[in-house]
Amino acid sequence: MAAARAHLWPPYTAPEVLDGADPLVVTHADGAWLTDADGRRYLDGISSWWAATLGHGHPRLRAALADQASRLIHVGAGGTITPVAAALAAELVAVAPAGLTRVHFSDDGSTAVEAALKIAFQYWQQNGRPRRQRFLTLAAAYHGDTLGAASVAGLGGFFDTFAPLLFEVVHAPAPGRDDAHGWAEVTDQLERLIHERAGELAGVIVEPMVQGAAGMRLYPADVLRRVRAATTAVDTFLIADEVFTGYGRTGAMWACDLAGVAPDLMCTAKGFTAGTVPMAATLATARIYDGFRAAGGPVGPRALLHGHTFCGFPLGAAVAREVLSIYRDEAVLAGIPARAERIASAITHLAGVPGVRRPRALGMIGAVDLGDGGYHGARGPALREAARRRGLYLRPLGDVAYLCPPLTIPLPDLTTMLAAFVDAVTEVAS
Repeated sequence: MAAARAHLWPPYTAPEVLDGADPLVVTHADGAWLTDADGRRYLDGISSWWAATLGHGHPRLRAALADQASRLIHVGAGGTITPVAAALAAELVAVAPAGLTRVHFSDDGSTAVEAALKIAFQYWQQNGRPRRQRFLTLAAAYHGDTLGAASVAGLGGFFDTFAPLLFEVVHAPAPGRDDAHGWAEVTDQLERLIHERAGELAGVIVEPMVQGAAGMRLYPADVLRRVRAATTAVDTFLIADEVFTGYGRTGAMWACDLAGVAPDLMCTAKGFTAGTVPMAATLATARIYDGFRAAGGPVGPRALLHGHTFCGFPLGAAVAREVLSIYRDEAVLAGIPARAERIASAITHLAGVPGVRRPRALGMIGAVDLGDGGYHGARGPALREAARRRGLYLRPLGDVAYLCPPLTIPLPDLTTMLAAFVDAVTEVAS
């Protein structure tokens, strides 16, 4: 810890916290378990920031990583094609929502969102609609930490420090009540905004079905369907940020699938490589891709004006291909309902605990509130420590206690995890 306290700068951690805290020093991980420097084991209740969908150290992912490293680790994608990236693109399109046929690779969720925003913006600039320069975003949205992604956030106070650096967006109102009636009212206003501002909207960006960083905030599928219908009616793009929700987290391969919606642009990361290596993808329709072709001859730089050093990173591509193979071979999605039922049952049990509010669950997500402070609430540290004493690793979102275990967690481990979660929440709530 001396080296950490002297030199590390962890994310979302005040220096005073690092100076005085007793952090969890993880040295090994396997399956759903983390092991600390003293040999103590903890169940990973958040899949390491929602990424380790297949648990830690899946042997097939380790083998895919080693095999690819023995042949090609990296080559720039700006003038080369690698077979592994091309094959991954085809396999990803095969499981994506209908109509998404092109894949741009990047590094993480934030950069996948940045790519989607720039693709949408550039498309309209060079296809006769230069006034379409704004994005509409939902209240309490979170789409990443880079400046473009931060600009389309709707979490009050989250990025206030950087406000002078962010570009202007159209913000949808928050529901007065966080229930079906409240969301129906918001959707009415969303539809009006989309129609009223259509001439300036490059796109509407949403986290389908679940707003994760906002506190595992669930909303009805009809909201997504109505937003899709409105964007189609005014011919602007729907951008689905599936960085958290994709790869089975909500019980379907994509949260969009739960609403029967196909977006124009879609972002994926986290589960894309099952948290094994940093890599992400932005998918687009053929219409969007064709909007970057020269019309009738050379007309200037119509190529996508965006790219990073590790676009199409071969190591990541090999792992991402193996992830898709594991999902098929091990029937990962088919195993979710039995696990989701147990999570929902534990959350329902907590509904009867004094001090616990808004119990909710969807797929491999379960959450309750321990106060009214939301992301900025103060109950998180106490819950984190209560869970740690019980051998469970959590990272609460302020007053929001939640679980996002690996999708393949063995049922005995899930039973142990849920018991520890219920006990820790009950202790802190009382």
